[in-house]
Amino acid sequence: MADYSTLLYEIKDNTAWITLNRPDVLNAFNDQLTTDLQNALKSAEKDDTVRCLVITGAGRGFCSGQDLKSHSGEERRSLKESLVRRYNPIIKRMRNMDKPIVGMINGVAAGAGCSLALACDMRIMAESAGLIEVFIRIGLVPDSGSHWFLARYAGLAKAFELAALGDKIEAQHALDLGLINKVVPDDALKQETETLANRLAASPTKAIGLIKRALNKAVYSDLETILEYESYIQEIASLTEDHQEGVKAFIEKRKPDFKGK
Repeated sequence: MADYSTLLYEIKDNTAWITLNRPDVLNAFNDQLTTDLQNALKSAEKDDTVRCLVITGAGRGFCSGQDLKSHSGEERRSLKESLVRRYNPIIKRMRNMDKPIVGMINGVAAGAGCSLALACDMRIMAESAGLIEVFIRIGLVPDSGSHWFLARYAGLAKAFELAALGDKIEAQHALDLGLINKVVPDDALKQETETLANRLAASPTKAIGLIKRALNKAVYSDLETILEYESYIQEIASLTEDHQEGVKAFIEKRKPDFKGK
């Protein structure tokens, strides 16, 4: 297994646990962390034993966004180039990956860290954690997909408010807005996430991957397009071994043993 200098990577019970590991700066992104995260996601995607992913942060933060100090004193960098090369590939791989990704939000998720959390398929947040679209505080706009996620999860009016004001979104408020799936006490976060990850990993993950594709498409397609697409992916799902096992288990009145095939 590859070694990473800025994150921890562990496979447990068919789930890849990816822990951003720069706790002294609340797991802020530097060049190495974005490189390590791209490679870890690629590794998890290619590994047939991995059927679910969990992304979290070490220490008291999830991810505080770009480490502004990592390039202080340098000549002006092209932020467009940085996004295209470093951040956008992470978000694209997460959304296009045919495996469920759970965000275990253990602390602040700010800036690109907020985008990273929103790019997960499901998000469980500790009561003390929060989301912040902090970009406006330094005269920038949200990036790494935040406009897309906010508009679809919270609606245009609320998305504008969150992006333009840059206020911290407390855990319960984030739940009320539909930005996350569940809030749990801090000391229950790991166990709740493990329970969810184990459930997803034991599910017919090929079907889950197809659901993910369809939902990505649904947010910008009309009903007729989605009806056609659903018929297409349903045919794919019907040919999987997991579908055959599910039908057999239903008939035999037992719990199915899905293999992700």
